[in-house]
Parts: sequence; structure tokens; C-alpha cells
Amino acid sequence: MSVFTLGLNHNTAPVDLRGRFAFSAEQLAPTLQAFRERLQRVSEVAIVSTCNRTELYVGAHPGLVNPAVDWFASVGGVSSHTLREHAYVFEGGAAARHAFRVASGLDSMVLGEPQILGQLKQAVREAETAGTLGGSLHQMFQRSFAVAKEVRSSTEIGAHSISMAAAAVRLASQLFEDLRENKVLFVGAGEMIALVATHFAARKPRAMAVANRTLERGEKLAGYLQAEAMRLADVPARLAEFDIVISCTASTLPIIGLGAVERALKSRKHRPMFMVDLAVPRDIEPEVARLSDVYLYTVDDLSALVQSAGEKRQAAVEQAEAIIETGVQSFVHWLAQRGSVPLIQALHTQADDWRAIEIARARKMLAKGEDIEAVLEALSRGLTQKMLHGTLAELHSADGEHRAQLAQTVSKLFLRQSARSPVDDQR
Repeated sequence: MSVFTLGLNHNTAPVDLRGRFAFSAEQLAPTLQAFRERLQRVSEVAIVSTCNRTELYVGAHPGLVNPAVDWFASVGGVSSHTLREHAYVFEGGAAARHAFRVASGLDSMVLGEPQILGQLKQAVREAETAGTLGGSLHQMFQRSFAVAKEVRSSTEIGAHSISMAAAAVRLASQLFEDLRENKVLFVGAGEMIALVATHFAARKPRAMAVANRTLERGEKLAGYLQAEAMRLADVPARLAEFDIVISCTASTLPIIGLGAVERALKSRKHRPMFMVDLAVPRDIEPEVARLSDVYLYTVDDLSALVQSAGEKRQAAVEQAEAIIETGVQSFVHWLAQRGSVPLIQALHTQADDWRAIEIARARKMLAKGEDIEAVLEALSRGLTQKMLHGTLAELHSADGEHRAQLAQTVSKLFLRQSARSPVDDQR
């Protein structure tokens, strides 16, 4: 048993391709179960799906990588060749290293951002609920959480980054001199929108509104922001009222179309609109970006603003990588030990069988009235002979270099107090 990771992220695939592999929370359990049914030799699988990445973590033999790629490509409706051009695969220790880096925020668009850790934990919960999280993946993820905690507490990895929310506010401020004069519409009511809305609210815009498919959830966020709550269906008709539109929903299709934006611009007499589409798949039709009075940004467009540099950042990264590497080596050691479990179980079974045979023989001897000392002597000799028979047979049949190597191994196993092998003594 080993582990491997198959995925694509903001560094390897464009947003439209990532959108093909985005899963909502409701889709995860049936997708996990479908994967396990398709690849019947797989018992462990978890899926991490965010706006920046979709990754499969699989506990199975690396020989199943190719079937996993084919299945994943079919889910996204692309060829295996296309997927391979934009995907990455990590196996064993490399898979663990990738998971640890993701959990620690080193593989994020925003260096050190904490949101991904919560998303990883949610992926683990979904896999547990679906019954697809086995011992190897559970161990790897738990260790990734521990490593991430140490990275955040021991380094300044999160101190030199600009969040996606802050980046959106910064871009809006470049277009509009004073955000207190603007009206802002937030489409969606999830964690990302709540984070962005909090940043915009700090700038005290003239008005804010929250549009959500479920009005009750939208009203909850709107109440927190002291904003207006509106239905998602009302967005096209009211779009012209807002200078700034931030959207992030779980919709599989765009909810703000080109026509709606064109009508809004006409009603606004072509006053500019600032729009940010944080959703994957897209919430806003990409053709909207072609309109001259619209400034539309996707999650990928924000990447330049969320990068930070400098010696402190580099030092923090190096320190984090060292912590991660220690965690990886520990996990690889655990994984190797786990691989020997079947052998250990077989040895215990064999020893129990030998013990049962010798005890049965000893009981027969006692029943015949034989001396107890003789019975004990026969019992111990019988066990010893059974334990050594295979090893001695291998030693006698081996020759040359193989015999010398075998003798060293036998010495380590059976002659722990001896520094020399019996072969050495015979030379």
C-alpha cells in the first residue's frame, strides 16, 4: 500500500479547465464512491476541491495512477492527454510532501493563507462520511494538519501575504478614488464572500447588498454587514445599481451573463463597473471582460497582487520547508512500517501454529505419564527446531556472497549480542 496524488491547480491549469473539475460539497460523496467502484482495487480516496485546485488523494498501489487519470479525465469531459498536460502526479513521500505544503499554505496563490487548511479538513470529513478514508490517508492528513500548525506557530509564513479579499479591495481602490461613494453587491454567502465582504465593509461603502440563492442564508450575512439582502433572481434587473460586484457561488453555470451586464452599463450611462469572479466554475460569463466599461478579474488575475517578496518571506519559506521535510520523513517511515504489517501478521500466525502443535504433543506425553522435565525439554527443543529449520536450510543451501549476506542478516536477527557472524568464525 502506498499513496499518490493527482491534481491540477492555479499554477498548472487555466480557470476554465479547473472549472470542469470543480465539485460542490453535495457532489463529493457520490464522486468518491464512483471512483472507488470504478477502480475496485482502491479503498482509500479523498478529494480536495477549491477555486484554486482539485486534487485526488489515493491510498493504493502506484500502478493505479493511469486508470485514475483516465477516470478523472472522463469526469471533466476532457481527454487523458489534455488532463496530463495540466495535471501533476506525486507518489509516496512526494505525495505527502505536497499535502503538507498545501496544508501549510506554501502551495497557495496567497502564500501562507489559512483558508486551505479548513478546506482540507472539510475534504477529510467528506471522505469519512462517504466511507472512503482509510488508514493511510487518515494518517497522512492528520500529520499534514500537525505540520501546518507547527509551520504557522514557528514561522512568519502568513505575515508577508496579501489575502484575496485584500487584493480585491486594492484593485477596486485603484479604479474608484473613494469607496465610500460606491455601492457593492456580493453574490453568494459562503466563506469566501463573507471574507471579502468584511474587507470591503471596513472601507464603509455607501451601500452594500448580498444576493444569494437561499434568502435566509443571505439575510444572515447581510445582517452581519448591515447590508440589504436580495434574491439571486433579482440580480440581472438590479445590476445597474452597483459599482462593484463580487461573486462566488457554487453554481455550475454562469449566473451573470453578457446581456445583463450590457443592459446595466447602458442604464448606468457607461459609468465603469468593477467585477471580481472568485468562483470556479465561473459565475460571470468571460465575454463580459471584453466590454470597455467593465473591469473584470478572476481568481487567476489576482495572482500578481497576492505575491510578496523579500528576505523575510524567503527565510520563512525555508524554515517551513525544513519543518515539512521532517514531517515527510516521519510519514515515509510510518508508511514503510505499515507495508510490513502483513509479514508480521504471517509470522505471528506461523508461530502460533508451531506453538499449538508442540503444546498438543506435550499434553499427549503428560497424559502417558512421562516425566514433566522430559516433556518441557521436548517442548522447548521442538519449538527451537521449528523456528530455526528454515533459516538453517537457507544458510546451508546458499553459497558465495549471498551466503555471507544471509549470515549477516541471521546474526542481526538471532545473535543480537554477537558482533561477528558464524561464517566469519569458520574462516
